[in-house]
Amino acid sequence: MCGIAGAVSFVNDMREEMKAYEQMQKALLRRGPDQRGIVISKEAAMIHTRLAVIDINGGRQPMKFRAGEREYTIVYNGELYNTAEIRSELEEDFEFETHSDTEVVLKSFVKWGADCVDKFNGIFAFAVHDSAEHRVFLARDRIGVKPLFYYMTKDMMLFASEIPALLAHPAVPHEIDAQSVAELILMAPGRTPGCGVIKGIEEVRPGWCGYYSAEGLKLREYWRLKAYELNETFEQTAEHVRELLLDSIRRQLVSDVPVCTFLSGGLDSSLISSVACAEMKKQGRVLDTFSVDYLDNDKYFQKSHFQPNSDPEFIRSMTEYLGTNHHWVVVDTPELVNALDEAAEARGLPGMADVDASLLLFCREIKKHGTVALSGECADEIFGGYPWYRDKDIRMTDGFPWAQSTAYRKRFLSDYYADKIDAEEYVYSAYRRTADYAMKLPKDNETEYRMKEMTQLNFHWFMQTLLDRKDRMSMYSGLEVRVPFCDYRIAEYMYNVKWEYKDYLGREKGLLREAMKDWLPESVLWRKKSPYPKTHNPNFLEAVTKKLRGILDGDCELLTQIVKREELEKLLLHGEHVQWYGQLMNLPQTIAFFTQLDCWLKKFNIKAV
Repeated sequence: MCGIAGAVSFVNDMREEMKAYEQMQKALLRRGPDQRGIVISKEAAMIHTRLAVIDINGGRQPMKFRAGEREYTIVYNGELYNTAEIRSELEEDFEFETHSDTEVVLKSFVKWGADCVDKFNGIFAFAVHDSAEHRVFLARDRIGVKPLFYYMTKDMMLFASEIPALLAHPAVPHEIDAQSVAELILMAPGRTPGCGVIKGIEEVRPGWCGYYSAEGLKLREYWRLKAYELNETFEQTAEHVRELLLDSIRRQLVSDVPVCTFLSGGLDSSLISSVACAEMKKQGRVLDTFSVDYLDNDKYFQKSHFQPNSDPEFIRSMTEYLGTNHHWVVVDTPELVNALDEAAEARGLPGMADVDASLLLFCREIKKHGTVALSGECADEIFGGYPWYRDKDIRMTDGFPWAQSTAYRKRFLSDYYADKIDAEEYVYSAYRRTADYAMKLPKDNETEYRMKEMTQLNFHWFMQTLLDRKDRMSMYSGLEVRVPFCDYRIAEYMYNVKWEYKDYLGREKGLLREAMKDWLPESVLWRKKSPYPKTHNPNFLEAVTKKLRGILDGDCELLTQIVKREELEKLLLHGEHVQWYGQLMNLPQTIAFFTQLDCWLKKFNIKAV
């Protein structure tokens, strides 16, 4: 895993801006603390920071390859899980100097050009400069686990793993316009697909690739969720799911550095830990597992529809069942509040408040013990685990099921932007575009039709928000987190499995539970879904209230340019408890979000235009 960046022009001499490239590289050092490199030619500066995981000595970047008169230079961020198969195919044409997947990706491009991405099973974002053809190829993995942003001027393209690296280049203005404000106030922590929020910054979308040349940037979609006829019995489907998931987890355990797992005591992380533990035992090793909790959470925990029980008892059940070397990371309110600003810096945008901040602190502790971790992200999106899949009334609501707060959110727009933005139209049109994009079959009944829309909505929105969070918070500490449920083979298969199977026994992720029943104790296998653990301590609300109060009593000019001060004052009275972003963001998180927004505006010197 790494940080990548670059500057490309077919008009200017790129060898004259070394200081700017060093600043871009500096902004990415947390993603790649082990090694760094810059390769500059007249046309392109290719910038890299490396977190060494596979072939620590041989996989240095930028990596070059010369074939006759042609020279190729790659910067690559990711992991390829079918490296061995592709390498075997390429050995007919090439000799290999390293064992790194970077060299496999580079030589795959040399042989197959843009079609190389169709061969890859992994998480990646990369760029290859082809000096003979005078162009740069950009690509991002199918699911969007690894990020890739870009900014275009009249005669130059800049790209980077993270927004702050683009902002480090003097050609990129630190500006937000009306669309940016709509994203920040109406959509955040989600983002419209392809939107980088800051004026002019865009993102290569998941499953897209393309070339930048003197003719400009031309991107194309190379993968999407497709509908096809699937005629399998429930037993055949369960077997298919089991084979796919076991293969995905086992592939993602490959590493030249120690691998550990997140363990919340929920279905998804417990399954991954169980399979990982079994593989480790074959090698005579003990798996390290990690859990996060909050000081006094047991004292203040209250059952709810979304969280009927707390995690610790299930975590203890799993660690005893597996015999892992378990580590508890306990977070207290002061450090959680202090990490809010750091989390906004890490994400490069205001985000999910304490949900981001706690993960950042969690990853920082894990990094003290290892470099690679496996996590259970995306099972709910793919297997239909969320309430909005299962509650018919929520499911059929015409709008984003996790963000029914537009009327509330638009109250926070300053008068200037409220006049410029049609809030309901902005949000609904974004929702409708995604729902209409979902591929369906003519024979689909109302339920199957809607479930395909729901899956597409989750893929393009909610899941991307969580993947952004996981990538930025983990890589900020130089920790690589892999997500086995995000294997594209699982995603495209499950898109076509009928809802009746997914909802087996009327339980969320019932198919997944049945398919993997031999891997978990009954108590964990059939545990009701529980969300990412949050603090229940009332002193968190008190602390973020004090933090926002301090901002409003001090320098809040940037914040109140885009947010109505009166609404922030009302927010501090704690009179309304409106969900800002589903169950993950309620009143304390909404207050914390605005503190992150203020921090972000100041940290990156953002100007409203």
